[in-house]
Amino acid sequence: VQLQASGGGLVQPGGSLRLSCKVSGIIFSINAMHWYRQAPGKQRELVASITSGYSTTYADSVKGRFTISRDNARRTVYLQMSSLKPEDTAVYYCNTNNQRPYWGQGTQVTVSS
Repeated sequence: VQLQASGGGLVQPGGSLRLSCKVSGIIFSINAMHWYRQAPGKQRELVASITSGYSTTYADSVKGRFTISRDNARRTVYLQMSSLKPEDTAVYYCNTNNQRPYWGQGTQVTVSS
């Protein structure tokens, strides 16, 4: 099982980024997918989730600014991030659970002027 995350970078406050995570090695369409983030000195936290039925949930800190989506044909989950704030700076990880947790390699998002 491999999760390949991409799309991070440096963005100014108020800007937008879209993260992608391409998955291989599992039946993607039946698995819930998640985005986590970990800021320096802090614990990893769950940011957003999407089920196989396309139901979504978000951390309170990102509600209304972030959107998680999935494309089963492309085996990819996305995280559209808008109105970014400096406190969104973190390494972002995609995750799924299939008998055990699987993690992508992480992609750095830095929000700074």
